[in-house]
Amino acid sequence: MKNKILIVGVPTDLGQTHRGVDMGPGAIRYAGLVPRLQELGYAVTDMGNFHVPVRGSLQREELLPAIRKACEAAYHAAEKAVSEGWLPIFLGGDHSISIGTIGGMADVSPVGVLWVDAHGDFNTPETSRSGNIHGMALAVLTGRGHPDLVNIGKKGRKLNPENVVILGVRDLDPEEKKLLKESGVTIYTMRDIDERGVSVCTHEALSRLSHMERIHVSLDVDCLDPMVAPGVGTPVPGGLTYREAHLLMEIIADIHAPVSMDIVEINPLMDIRNQSAKAAVDLCVSLFGKTIL
Repeated sequence: MKNKILIVGVPTDLGQTHRGVDMGPGAIRYAGLVPRLQELGYAVTDMGNFHVPVRGSLQREELLPAIRKACEAAYHAAEKAVSEGWLPIFLGGDHSISIGTIGGMADVSPVGVLWVDAHGDFNTPETSRSGNIHGMALAVLTGRGHPDLVNIGKKGRKLNPENVVILGVRDLDPEEKKLLKESGVTIYTMRDIDERGVSVCTHEALSRLSHMERIHVSLDVDCLDPMVAPGVGTPVPGGLTYREAHLLMEIIADIHAPVSMDIVEINPLMDIRNQSAKAAVDLCVSLFGKTIL
């Protein structure tokens, strides 16, 4: 039997201001994630969703403690899953969940991260224009940001920036650019992918992480062009095509299976016939070994 997969829903919309991303886990399940993975031979257990209060029910000063609580739950679930030999797939919710999911896995052993996203998510409270935590998640994981988030679980940074690769980025804040350039994180922008091709960029990215025993793919569905995935929290034109994204996942599966994964930022309120969730499920099963032949 192939490896066993654990699905965990973290339906938080606390890290940003647009309602709807808390419904992402349901949309992904409705798009057939579990049976599609079972068709590949995996034993799949879906533990359901953590309870997370909706943003509109909280006062502004309650947001950070609530985000911390949700991330702590994700952290402990990730730590337990990896320790017990599961391949976890976390369903968001906004990208702030990765503070917990990746942090918990890194608590067990070092992890290399492919952050596939239109955004860098490398802001801090000092640099962010919006103040939204989902735009700070990767910075927090590398030890930058509010101590209440940086110190979830094991204190301090959870990721070595040299073990992080961002793919598909095309929308960065001015001060965020400076932080990223100084960080040690490897970045492949959409211009890099346009000029050099997704295959070359993906192979290089995996080569940079070849020393890592475990790889985690943190997939923000807004990495895709809005023509492919209109139902996301913060769409940005000019993203990956459907086939570019599939090739990315297929190459990762060829070189570094098995992996773990986040799927975040699907907003069913903005979607068309669950198109974005269906695309995310298609990418997930490619990452977990579905092939054309």
